[in-house]
Amino acid sequence: MAAPTFVIERYCDELGPEKVLHVHDPRSGLRGIVVVDNTACGPAIGGVRMASDVSLDEVFRLARAMTLKNAAAGLAHGGGKAGIVANPKTADKPGRIRAFALAIREIVDYIPGPDMGTDESCMGWIFDEIGRAVGLPRVLGGIPLDEVGATGYGLAQCAEVAAPFCDLKLQGATLAIEGFGNVGRPVAAFLEKMGVRLVAASDSQGAVYNPEGIGVADLSDVKRRAGTVTAYRSGQRLPAAEVLTLPCDILVPAARPDSIHAANAKAIQAKLILQGANIPATQEAEAILHQRGVVIVPDFIANAGGVICAAVEYRRGTEAAAFEQIAQKIRRNTETVLTRSRQEKIEPRCAAVALAKERVQAAMALRR
Repeated sequence: MAAPTFVIERYCDELGPEKVLHVHDPRSGLRGIVVVDNTACGPAIGGVRMASDVSLDEVFRLARAMTLKNAAAGLAHGGGKAGIVANPKTADKPGRIRAFALAIREIVDYIPGPDMGTDESCMGWIFDEIGRAVGLPRVLGGIPLDEVGATGYGLAQCAEVAAPFCDLKLQGATLAIEGFGNVGRPVAAFLEKMGVRLVAASDSQGAVYNPEGIGVADLSDVKRRAGTVTAYRSGQRLPAAEVLTLPCDILVPAARPDSIHAANAKAIQAKLILQGANIPATQEAEAILHQRGVVIVPDFIANAGGVICAAVEYRRGTEAAAFEQIAQKIRRNTETVLTRSRQEKIEPRCAAVALAKERVQAAMALRR
């Protein structure tokens, strides 16, 4: 009974969570966690994360971020999240994903989607088992979020609105990406078209840095062939963590939670941080950066492109409609949050949370 007590003491507040479920299937080796945080706005949408070290704490924080993200984006969905405790490269991945799907069959107010360690194929397996998932392969009528770069497109739209708030012009600006994967790679490509120059990128094996510039297509090709950005020859190889503190104008953390923390926040040189990952910075780190004048666009504002696309897919909308919605919603929310932050002299996250909570609480007032 320790886990429920832990949840009550640490997490329960006026918004949620509504459900916390631990699942275990000894036959498949499945161990998982599901948190349905809040469904006042509608059934919860949230990704399924697969990692060996995923924890209840991480899943709850991500579920709350989804509640805020979906509310801020004006979606008719609440927030939830799931974690499967396993190496995403495990040989029996399909079996564990299908076992997870069966374990959540009755949690009909949670709609799973892809996240770190899962993709559209995984969502196809879940859909095959329970008929409920987003981020599906095209052959199942989905809009594959990673393939089209929905989250990256939203981050690029966010950058265009946020840049004037730190007196930055995108043309000629430099970019560093932590996590050159399904989010980092597309945002680098979209920003490159806006005149931004990629100078550094990392993955789990290390980082590459070239102040003269790194071609996004070239780096993508190297990553695809060699499996790591460190195989890129026209640059300096560095430990992965150093990508956060290299000279750049724009930093996109698009990897694991809390990679930006009190110990490295003072060394970050970027003027603008667009949070591509969910919860990539600690609260203390964001306070330090804000005091230094760095403009930070919080995760659930900046990286909402994927879930906006998922919500459009869920209602059988088109890819074109999804991109239109992503641009409209993220541009509006970025402007609203940064303006409120400046006018009220508060951190952007405080402004963003206030915006999202107002919308969730308004929906809750209409429920029993």
